[in-house]
Amino acid sequence: MRGASAGDRSGTGRRRRTAAALTAVALAAGAIVTGAGAAQAKPQPQDCGAGRAAYACVRPGELLDVTLGELHPTQSAVGYDEIYYKLGRYRLDKDVAAGDFNKRFDDWCEANGQGETASARPGARLDDPASFSCTVPLGQETADSVAPMKTAVVGPGGKLYLTDGHHTFTVFDELPDGGDDLHVRVRITDNFSSLSTAAFWQRMTDEKKVWLRDENDRPITVGQLPDRLGLAHFHDDAYRSLVYFTRDIGYAVPDDASEFLEFSWGSWLRGRLPVKPSQLNDSAPYLSLVKQASQAMVALADDDLVAGGRTAAELGKMAEWNDGKKETGGEFAKLSRAITEAKPGKLAYALGFKADVAPAPSCTTTLTGTRSGPLTVGSGVTCLDRARLTGPVTVRAGASLISRGSTVSGPVAASGARTVQLCGTTVNGPVSITRTDGPVLLGGPGCTADAVTGPVALTGNTGGVTVSGGTVTGPLACSANSPAPSDAGKPVTVRGPRSGQCATL
Repeated sequence: MRGASAGDRSGTGRRRRTAAALTAVALAAGAIVTGAGAAQAKPQPQDCGAGRAAYACVRPGELLDVTLGELHPTQSAVGYDEIYYKLGRYRLDKDVAAGDFNKRFDDWCEANGQGETASARPGARLDDPASFSCTVPLGQETADSVAPMKTAVVGPGGKLYLTDGHHTFTVFDELPDGGDDLHVRVRITDNFSSLSTAAFWQRMTDEKKVWLRDENDRPITVGQLPDRLGLAHFHDDAYRSLVYFTRDIGYAVPDDASEFLEFSWGSWLRGRLPVKPSQLNDSAPYLSLVKQASQAMVALADDDLVAGGRTAAELGKMAEWNDGKKETGGEFAKLSRAITEAKPGKLAYALGFKADVAPAPSCTTTLTGTRSGPLTVGSGVTCLDRARLTGPVTVRAGASLISRGSTVSGPVAASGARTVQLCGTTVNGPVSITRTDGPVLLGGPGCTADAVTGPVALTGNTGGVTVSGGTVTGPLACSANSPAPSDAGKPVTVRGPRSGQCATL
């Protein structure tokens, strides 16, 4: 693919080879279902009987046009830095400066089974399919063009469960021209919609189509999986990011690669290479970790067990570090390029974007699961981690509230708080945040957009206010904030009047 190394691609060889076989059959049988684009209708399935949902009749091998919001994850963690790399690369647009297209169009075309970018007019957007085109037109897909597509399984009720592409689609979800309503296509590998919920998850587990480990490699239950895409709905696995940057330096994706290959390498590295958070914010120590990790991979014998009963060879261990090239050449040298260069390395893009992500203070209290009744944050830092709260939330002076991937049914009110960050949060009730002296985030870089049903009032905050993406169903009023609020390049949808400093957001 033009403008990208093989290491930029997240599909595995086994999935591509299987896709080629399935797609050859599907193409021959005319089973490609739809094209992408918001204006196109979704497939109309055959009559499957009473109570069956829309996707219950989709057959393996079919290409299904869906929105990101319809896809359900099968893992609870991602490597944030891999996502930051893509977000950083897309926004700097150095690819265009070098005479190419912005890489997000290449990545979308590839994920959509349509090759790479053929054209993109000035101001082109992913959510406007008429503004760009791909080299493989809809209806002319081939086994090779479809092979890199992301995959999904149809589960009970016709729900779609993503089995590959969590990072790519989370990037698309976070983009200014992305979000839950962005259309993508997925290749269906299995239809398990006839199974009960318990039998479905047992089948998924038996066939290794779900990763039931958390960001610290501890076992989790199916109930702990996030219910949707978006950065705020996943936890950050630093080792998953580290493994991504070792691709084509210490390992290469093999033809018969397993699902969740990078997590298997991460499990193995976790007990051998300590990683401190401070090492992940600066290029020199980060590159040192990449070098150590990739050299450790290469030092293994082919038949050494790594994780999950898989050997180093099965997980793609390379015969020579950096494919036999010196540190000043090959993929390691590409990774090491500074952000000031015409073609920066992936790590530089990642760290550049990470620097603009508002830091969240350490949690002193973390709430998960379901809770009923009022919540008062009187001191410290209370974090809502994919929680479901029913009742009012009050943040008092000097305290902080960090909410990620949560739902609050009730008002949220903060006065004199240290920081309030609502990321990937649904609030069914009014939001009022006044006189906060630290960051106030309702979406923004690294902070997934929110959905608020109720009025939002932001007044007299002095630590910076970001209202980015997402929706406010009700009025949005902002006054006396210093500096004035920003939308971080992703306007919020407001179904109500805007006033004051937010009148133009």
